[in-house]
Amino acid sequence: MSAEYATFGLAPAMRAGEVLANGDFQVHRDFVDFVVDGRPLLFQLSDLDAVSPLASDVPPAIFSAQVRGLLLEADAPLDGGRHVIYGCPECEGIECGAVTALIEREDEDYVWRDFAWQTGERPDLELNGYHGIGPFRFHGTEYRAALNSLLDGDAGPRPRILLIGPRVALLAKLAAALRTIGIGADIARDTTGVPGDELRVYGAVVYGPSVGAAERAAVREAFDAADIEVPHVDGLAPIVPLLVAQVEHALDRGPLELRRLTRLVAADGEAGIEVTSTCRVRLTAYRLDRLARGHAHDVFDGVLETGRHRIPLEARAVKGESFVVARTSGSVLVEAMAH
Repeated sequence: MSAEYATFGLAPAMRAGEVLANGDFQVHRDFVDFVVDGRPLLFQLSDLDAVSPLASDVPPAIFSAQVRGLLLEADAPLDGGRHVIYGCPECEGIECGAVTALIEREDEDYVWRDFAWQTGERPDLELNGYHGIGPFRFHGTEYRAALNSLLDGDAGPRPRILLIGPRVALLAKLAAALRTIGIGADIARDTTGVPGDELRVYGAVVYGPSVGAAERAAVREAFDAADIEVPHVDGLAPIVPLLVAQVEHALDRGPLELRRLTRLVAADGEAGIEVTSTCRVRLTAYRLDRLARGHAHDVFDGVLETGRHRIPLEARAVKGESFVVARTSGSVLVEAMAH
């Protein structure tokens, strides 16, 4: 099968971390995704929870080696000239499974072919091959320019969050939860006297519930004065998993047109969802009872086709002050329930 020309690009992406009410968690991973013909290649691989080898939390030397491997300036890491395209977000072992492909040079072009799911030394292309994907032929100039641009630095700094408010139990628990999933977090009462270079390390600011409007305005002014543009997040409720979801939402740097989950509306006992490709979506409702205690309810977990969907929510899950979190493997959206 001859390979047709396709465009090649790169875009920031993430595997969203999560903290569950029972203490389980999954780690946050920032990575650079491959964009083929204007669409993330990962979206063509059904609903796969995986990251590319171009992750921001790998050492610079390993990151550079991954780039040079994709440029065929280094030996392929797997037998038969195969390269890992997407791997397990929790570890580096091929035993967990990885999407691999053969990368070849044909004159000035680069060709990706024979995509397969691999868990051992060699994949069974007949049994585990992705027969509807590829082969892709990329113009060499475009391909090399995109990957060489990563060698000037890396995939970006690891995420770090500034939590504004007193060091009370809620912010301390939130900081601990964020660190558990791989997101750094610092707590400060305000940003008075903090140099701009120190503020520049933060990817988002989260305000505790006791922080007043004047204090929030002062923090925003400090970031504006240093010409730093970051999301400012007002915590919806004192529920740690909900606040973690808000942080994940704020940290999503991927262009809107390259996201899988693009819309969430929560009103009148139902959720409106829009997805750009078939994927698994999970909905969790959080609510506060009359004693301000938090409760979590899993209200939907299923595969949705491309398009818009309306999902009814169980009345007890969204009673009173409540919030809805929608998740795919790479996107998180949060909305307060409008009654």
